[in-house]
Amino acid sequence: MKIERLSMLLLVAALAVVLFNSFQISQMKGSSSITGAAVIKVSEQDVIPKGVPKIYGSELGVSFDDISSLNQQLADATINKLGALDRSIELRGGQLQRYIAIASKISCEYCCGAASIIFSNGQAACGCAHSYAMRGVAKYLIENHGDEYSDDEVLEELGKWKTLFFPSQLSQKAEVLSENGIELNYINLASNKYRGIEQGAGGGMVGGC
Repeated sequence: MKIERLSMLLLVAALAVVLFNSFQISQMKGSSSITGAAVIKVSEQDVIPKGVPKIYGSELGVSFDDISSLNQQLADATINKLGALDRSIELRGGQLQRYIAIASKISCEYCCGAASIIFSNGQAACGCAHSYAMRGVAKYLIENHGDEYSDDEVLEELGKWKTLFFPSQLSQKAEVLSENGIELNYINLASNKYRGIEQGAGGGMVGGC
């Protein structure tokens, strides 16, 4: 009788150990904090901005959704509309200095090798349509909504448009940033802050250079 009771106790204990180990293994599999366990995959849809930009989108009649390889004609028309702002707006004084401080922090490196979209005096450093569009957005926001957008917020808007222009390259860059524990925002993703971290990822663009 004692042997049967002892055997039963051992069986119950063994079962408890098995259940506990199974629970621990399932927790480990579900945890992304284990080195090498997390697989980071960022798709274009994770980084692509969508909808109408606040404040200026309705004023200019533009939407982030206009920039798509599925409708190249609309994408080019929108890029040209933003680029026209660069040609028509001339900033001076404090507005010009603010523009230089912001626009010098972003480039069009997947289309040209310029250090930024402007030279140190504020003149255009890159002649591609994407750069004209980003400069146009910057000038428009500084001239018309300078009190509503901080410098970082203006740069972030430029980053959103750049992400639309180079979706595959910047989705790859987003993946590298995530793998390195760097916060994903449009300044980190699209400005010169982490330029080249993706080591020259290849890919197509939306809109011509």
